[in-house]
Amino acid sequence: MPPLDKRRLTHFGPSGQAHMVSVADKKNTRRTAIARGIILMQAETLSLVQSDSAEKGDVLGVARIAAIMATKQTSALIPLCHPLPLTHVAVDFILSHEPCGITCEARVETIGKTGVEMEALTAVHIALLTIYDMLKAADRGMVMNQIHLVQKRGGATGDWRHETP
Repeated sequence: MPPLDKRRLTHFGPSGQAHMVSVADKKNTRRTAIARGIILMQAETLSLVQSDSAEKGDVLGVARIAAIMATKQTSALIPLCHPLPLTHVAVDFILSHEPCGITCEARVETIGKTGVEMEALTAVHIALLTIYDMLKAADRGMVMNQIHLVQKRGGATGDWRHETP
């Protein structure tokens, strides 16, 4: 991993105080971000989702709506995020038995002056937390992990893709 270039930490001013970055002089461009994460669970818990027999109802449907709602609230949750006009949010789930769990992938788009990475990451976190909430009566040992930015497109820094080691 390359050494950290502290000049790139744009949320800190010259004296080290936190501030919201000015995007006033940036041009509106199309920006996209994809984030992903997984919640691991017991096989019996996964079967509740697959058979649509969870006590609280449609686990993935509720998690999808929660994730979409969360993207629209990101700037209220993360102190230095700009409120953004989102143009598209898609949330998908993949159920797997090895490892046993549910992967969530969120794709967020905007045409604006700053990126949507935080919105995509927020969507994944909230989707996985919602799944946990809806299934915790059956399995309190679920684990959320590997939550990360998969890729981002657009903006002054260009495109970026997570490289798996």
